[in-house]
Amino acid sequence: MKVDELSLYSVPEVQSKYVEEPRTELEEHFSQLRHNCEPYTTWCQEIYSQTKPRVERFVQWGSDNYEYLQNAPHGFFPRLGVIGFAGFVGLLLARGSKIKKLVYPPFFMGLGASIYYPQQAISFAQVSGEKLYDWGLQGYIVVEGLWKEHFQKSGNVKNSPGNK
Repeated sequence: MKVDELSLYSVPEVQSKYVEEPRTELEEHFSQLRHNCEPYTTWCQEIYSQTKPRVERFVQWGSDNYEYLQNAPHGFFPRLGVIGFAGFVGLLLARGSKIKKLVYPPFFMGLGASIYYPQQAISFAQVSGEKLYDWGLQGYIVVEGLWKEHFQKSGNVKNSPGNK
């Protein structure tokens, strides 16, 4: 018996023709659902592509800090404890007022940090002082402009609340 005579190896003589079946109702509904959801999925993909680098940088920052804390320099943790305790003392002293609760803890923590890191505290104070001065000057200019705009118009000075 030859290999061609075996039914396992024989090739059918019939020509096949591809016929596409009509879409079912379920396929139509899925197609409409995909079409309706496309704007939302593209929006999610854009947000993901914008957020992914930030998350990766944050994860890298966390792993770098973890590695630093694993190999911290001598005396780092006691200094950190003193600075944290100073913030806690500031929080305890700030009872009652919400503004005190916002101001005292950072002030006491900055005071504690300046004991251990005086050079960095000096440079921080210089830069912060310059920025505060600039912000104050900008605020003064804005208030002065609003004052002139509102009260320096003709007749408004006589009707201002302070001149009754």
